[in-house]
Amino acid sequence: MRVFLGAAMAALLAFPAAAQSPRPDQAQFRDIYKELVETNTTLSSGSCTLAAQRMAARLKAAGFADTDLHLIVTPANPKEGALVAVLPGRNPHAKAVLLLGHLDVVEARREDWTRDPFRFIEEDGYFYGRGTADMKGQAAIWVDMLARFKKEGFAPRRTLKMALTCGEEGAPFNGARHLVSEHRALIDAEFALNEGGWGRMDESGKRIYLGINSGEKTPVNFRLEVTNPGGHSMRPVKDNAIYRLAAGLLKIGAYDFPIQTTESSRGFFAKMGPGLGGAMGAAMTAFAKNPQDMQAAATLATDPAYNAMMRTTCVATLLDAGHANNALPQRAAANVNCRIFPGTTREQVSAKLQELMGDPEIKITANAGRSPGGSAPPLTDAIMKPILAAAAKRWPGVPVVPMLEIGATDASYLTPAGIPTYGFTSIFFEPDGSRLHGLTERVRVSAIYEGRDLLTEVVKAYLK
Repeated sequence: MRVFLGAAMAALLAFPAAAQSPRPDQAQFRDIYKELVETNTTLSSGSCTLAAQRMAARLKAAGFADTDLHLIVTPANPKEGALVAVLPGRNPHAKAVLLLGHLDVVEARREDWTRDPFRFIEEDGYFYGRGTADMKGQAAIWVDMLARFKKEGFAPRRTLKMALTCGEEGAPFNGARHLVSEHRALIDAEFALNEGGWGRMDESGKRIYLGINSGEKTPVNFRLEVTNPGGHSMRPVKDNAIYRLAAGLLKIGAYDFPIQTTESSRGFFAKMGPGLGGAMGAAMTAFAKNPQDMQAAATLATDPAYNAMMRTTCVATLLDAGHANNALPQRAAANVNCRIFPGTTREQVSAKLQELMGDPEIKITANAGRSPGGSAPPLTDAIMKPILAAAAKRWPGVPVVPMLEIGATDASYLTPAGIPTYGFTSIFFEPDGSRLHGLTERVRVSAIYEGRDLLTEVVKAYLK
């Protein structure tokens, strides 16, 4: 998932409060969006394969040949299929552009929602439903874009590819990783556009900035475990598994990893500082100029999201201990979720956690997870000029800012494989992140339509 940056900022431009009336060309997109949201793609009870099949049918109806539509389903994961679509370019020697997206969504329990999470609802200027924000809106934009290009007879100079996969939200099987390892040639591209890099608006709906992700932290879960012979609770002893584990966790919680930066994180603070102003804005500007300014770093660290942009973070998220109310615990375990900064390895973090706890009885193991995402791809003129031009035309004065992804996306599989992947959605989200992964997930209707228009313009510029 992707994480939104907190802290109030100075508003720059008003965002429409109500939904726009759909244009005729938006009807197809809305229909695709609705079909995706209403296709349950959770790991527990849904099917990405069904969603991929439905999107392939849309593209075939738009004129795509069967040879340019690739449904990829492994026998061991029949509901976690992917779709790769190819719009051939005129120049076979020009490297392709890849549009990447994931079809799966996080779990959503109907009894917790005020609306059916798998019913697409437009109400009060918002689209509601699981995946409306993360990330079926952008996936629908990709499908709609390819369908329109085909119907219009648009003949790009270089090939345009789209890969919609499953497993981004934490399933054991990850479709992007599978494509990289087993179908690398099929998705080969000069670069890819992916989720992330959303726009941010304030509480009143005013645009603050439009982000583009370059590089991301790597999520790793560490299991901490203490075992003990146990015994009857009427004869307590000091060597208690729960106490040992708790003491180690408190030491981890009190520790701050060293300050680190990337070009994107420094660029974010440099661009946002002057517009924000005040003590936080001044700290941003000072930190961007000198990341060793510990006073500025301390000010930024008071905001959890800004703190996460400056260092590796680790936090305890799950506990499991004991087996009976009247017995000494024989086992105590915890999950510590770390988001590892580029340039730091999981082995280094594991060693630091063990050092902090200072107790050899606390065993630590790293659970299987994502590989490090590699070096952040550079924000070259070829990438940035079309984005800057399109954004300036639509939203004059709203800065386009580089960002380090503090969550996790499938870019972590493609960038190390030689396909530089940038997070750029062009959709403005609410201060609460439009409730992605939460209850009553929603996104503004006008934000989706405007993002669709901007992404279409940017992709066309890349293809010329």
